[in-house]
Amino acid sequence: MEKTMVDIERATTALKLLGDKTRLTIVGLLKGNECCVCEFVEILQMSQPAISQHLRKLRDAGLVQEERKGHWIFYKLNESSDIFPLVANVLEHIPEQKEKLEALEKSGKRIQCD
Repeated sequence: MEKTMVDIERATTALKLLGDKTRLTIVGLLKGNECCVCEFVEILQMSQPAISQHLRKLRDAGLVQEERKGHWIFYKLNESSDIFPLVANVLEHIPEQKEKLEALEKSGKRIQCD
């Protein structure tokens, strides 16, 4: 499999963003999932404006995408980004975050939007 090289500036930006515990946790939560801001607020016990700022930085760097579903905006990893292979590689080296989403679902606070 041929490796795709990314610009050193893009790699630096992505790695700086992922160097923040909150943003790395958000990206970890998005591995295989879509989440709404309110879900991050509940899991991370942070204010909505703080979470929104983290998500804006991740979105502006192309690491995440947003999609409106009714009244909610959901976030997911931007798998079509040239930087995604680097992000995916980083995620292979941190613990899974899915137990946090499972706990949120058990508490009845997971957003279901169909």
